[in-house]
Formats: sequence, structure tokens, C-alpha cells
Amino acid sequence: MTLFHAVVAIDHHSAQILQFDEEHVQAQKVKASTRHTKQHGSSVRTEHEFFGEVCDALAGISEVLVTGPSTGIADFEHYAKKHRPETAKQVVAYETTDHPTEAQLVALARKYFLKYDRMAGTPTPT
Repeated sequence: MTLFHAVVAIDHHSAQILQFDEEHVQAQKVKASTRHTKQHGSSVRTEHEFFGEVCDALAGISEVLVTGPSTGIADFEHYAKKHRPETAKQVVAYETTDHPTEAQLVALARKYFLKYDRMAGTPTPT
């Protein structure tokens, strides 16, 4: 099964990655580390590790919609553009959302990608 669309609900603590097609949904969670150190800049390193794990989980997915609170998606966007340009190219849009359910995320993403693929002239695979 080839799943080339995904939606990510991300904040600074966790990311829910849902790959999907017309009939199937495959879910994956990535959680930020909870270890605390007294080192200067430790929280930045921990956030970068977390965002790096999310980028690794998105490898091979052609089109990604990133959702979540505005600060979470803005920080992820900045990280991806600066440190993971290949992942930044996969992201087709960033949408601010407020804690949707898995079903709501998939519905939002299916609706978004239907419009996106039509505008791009991309045939939707069957």
C-alpha cells in the first residue's frame, strides 16, 4: 500500500502523523523527550531532537499538511527550513488547528489534498 499523503498534528510535546489514502489510515506518534538538564540551551537541543524525529518519520511521504497551534507549527517550519530542507519541500501547507480528533484531522487533510491535487493538476492515485 502506497500512502503519499500525510497530515501531522504537532506542538512542542508530541506529533501525531497520519498517512492515508481513500480507504486506509496509518497512525504514528512521536513524543518529545522529557529529560531535563541544567545545560544552557538544553531545551533548544531537546526541541531540535524532537523535530528531527518528526522529519525522519516523514521521510518518503510526498505531500504533508502540518497542523497544530501556531507557535508549534511556526517553530517546526523554521526548524525544517533551516535544518531539513528536504522535509520542508514535502510540506505543502501549514494550518492552525486546536486539538482535533484523529477522524477530524483525516477529514481536514482529505478535503485539503483533494483541492490541492486538483489545483496542481495531479491525478489522485487509486
